[in-house]
Amino acid sequence: MIGFYNYTVILTYVSLCSAVYGITQVFEGNESLAFLCLVISGICDLFDGKVARHKKDRTDQEKVFGIQIDSLADLVCFGVLPACIGYHYGFNYGLGLASALLIVLCGLIRLGYFNVMEEERQRTTAENRKEYQGMPITTTSMVLPLLYMGRYNIPRAAFPYVFQAFEILMAVLFVLNIKVKKFTTRGIIIMFTIGALIVLGYLKFGPKG
Repeated sequence: MIGFYNYTVILTYVSLCSAVYGITQVFEGNESLAFLCLVISGICDLFDGKVARHKKDRTDQEKVFGIQIDSLADLVCFGVLPACIGYHYGFNYGLGLASALLIVLCGLIRLGYFNVMEEERQRTTAENRKEYQGMPITTTSMVLPLLYMGRYNIPRAAFPYVFQAFEILMAVLFVLNIKVKKFTTRGIIIMFTIGALIVLGYLKFGPKG
């Protein structure tokens, strides 16, 4: 079979499968489980790069393959899945359609631009990246589930509009030419803890909510 199947890409594959399952749960009306899948994809993404770099004898083809599948998976996990969740709230026109289109389109542009610039950067330096241009698309896996967990503090009728507004804001931040520092190990631990708390919150409240 074509492709690579060693341990360096497993987390990316798991992340994608989680997102696809999350999309199916949106269609089934299980929005809590869909958000949980979004968080799981985000947790996988936090560590896939570190796992890949742990393999010192990666070939150039394996490195490029890893970059490509990471971006392809990210578009599904953190663009298409959030768009489907937003559509689930019933806004299949106007604001809802705009937010779904924007978060996927801006995510695509951001990931494609990142791939081009990352390949160029790796040709000129071996240093690890210290910052990003534009907000990473993976932030949807933390911001949107946290927003969902706090939905009881927002008027029920207003929450769908708030959710759509957040999606549009995040889409704009994906392509805005701003510098965003890459997470340090401490930052990764913090984000992992937030993700774990969201998962625990789902296990306690999700089936009821």
